[in-house]
Amino acid sequence: MLIIIAKKIINILKNHYKLVLLVLAGLIFQTECFAASSDESSSIRPNFIVILVDDLGYGDLGVYGNEIIHTPNIDKLAVEGMKFTNFYASAPMCSPSRAGLLTGRVPYRMGVYDWIAPNADMHLPDSELTVATLLRDAGYATALSGKWHLNGVFNTTEQPQPHDHGFDYWFGVQYSQPHLNPRDFYRNGKPVETPGYAADIVADDAIQWLSKTRDKNKPFFQFINFLEPHEPIMSPPSLVNKYNKHGIKAEYYANVENLDAAIGRIIKAVEDQELDDNTLIIFTSDNGPAEYTPSGYFNKSHGSSGPFKGYKRSMFEGGIRVPGIVRWNKHIKVEQISDQPISNVDILPTLLSLANVPIPINLKLDGSDISSVFKAKVIERITPLHWHFYDPWGGPQSLLRQGDLMIGASWNTGDFHVRKAIYHPREKAIIDNAKLIDFRLYDLSNDVHQDNDVAKLYPALFEQMKKKLIALHADVMLDSKTLGIQVPVKTR
Repeated sequence: MLIIIAKKIINILKNHYKLVLLVLAGLIFQTECFAASSDESSSIRPNFIVILVDDLGYGDLGVYGNEIIHTPNIDKLAVEGMKFTNFYASAPMCSPSRAGLLTGRVPYRMGVYDWIAPNADMHLPDSELTVATLLRDAGYATALSGKWHLNGVFNTTEQPQPHDHGFDYWFGVQYSQPHLNPRDFYRNGKPVETPGYAADIVADDAIQWLSKTRDKNKPFFQFINFLEPHEPIMSPPSLVNKYNKHGIKAEYYANVENLDAAIGRIIKAVEDQELDDNTLIIFTSDNGPAEYTPSGYFNKSHGSSGPFKGYKRSMFEGGIRVPGIVRWNKHIKVEQISDQPISNVDILPTLLSLANVPIPINLKLDGSDISSVFKAKVIERITPLHWHFYDPWGGPQSLLRQGDLMIGASWNTGDFHVRKAIYHPREKAIIDNAKLIDFRLYDLSNDVHQDNDVAKLYPALFEQMKKKLIALHADVMLDSKTLGIQVPVKTR
């Protein structure tokens, strides 16, 4: 029987070989077309939007446990993507944290030691490569909207400006302003009148660039820097009235809600242009919340560090652990929560990896490509996360995190600076030559408030981490020594 069937098949092939060839050719053509289509699809580079807010605390959002402040848009962003519970700023202060985010490097490597006062010489050196520069040079359209705060002399040729660090388009202000009718904004070097609330002003500009100004033939990187909820805090009266029962905290709560509404408008603009499937959105804060003190700045900062000890300018968790959310439709599954430690120094290597842009071979990075976490995989770090800050108002001065363990150390310098100044040439020399002492180890898995030194419980790990921190600190300070002295001439 099998022989008879085989003979019939052979006869069919002989009599209809042309039809068979046509069918096979069609199959091959379809396969090649599918492959070409797949290659073309995979070659489309993603867009990136990084939204950075100012002095927002870990506990200020509903998705991070706040039961008072209404933040539906940021909460929705987290639900539609991934929320990080261990996301860090690279410093507990604004200017160094921003430097770390843009460069992928610990900010002390580049001489950005603290917040940059008006007319200070401190700035992000033009020798530093930013994520904006590297993406722009790889064909991306790049834009900055909002706070810059990476130089002391803004909108001049004396120090590098946003366009010197990779932004083809920029609409910015040097440092924090009162939120109602803020002053001193410039668009590509030209002064701009900015009536209204800062959150709306920044969002309007970001949406305008996104929808009309950008080159739509290019992928884009957009860096959106809100002024809120940094002092001086000013909020719409209708929102303040909503929170009146919370007394002196009402204006802060209203400020965060107004910020959330502005972010919601940006997200809607992305969706209206059908960009959301190919646009990775990253949301985070530059450092922890400012601590309320009756004799403080404008006395309206009432942010929450959640369960953590410390606030802005502290090297305890409350000063550096911040909200961190990513959304990328069809690439990151919804409703994910990751507890893997992430820092804003990871943004540069991650975006370059996703854009298939090579990292310059001589660029010394502290961050790592963390895109594997989007697929719920473990991040492989070459360099552990580490931090250094000369003047913390709480906590150690150098830190290193490994797994759930955080080791901290003080410097052998004592209180060497004048509180009213950031630092001066003598202080820079002290910073560059500081040595680490008084090491303490915290287990963040069961002691998020960092109340207990567990060095004696993990002696081998303690010694291992101690050696790593000493080596990294020495390496950072060696880079710092090569920089010229930068001296602030004004302070807040």
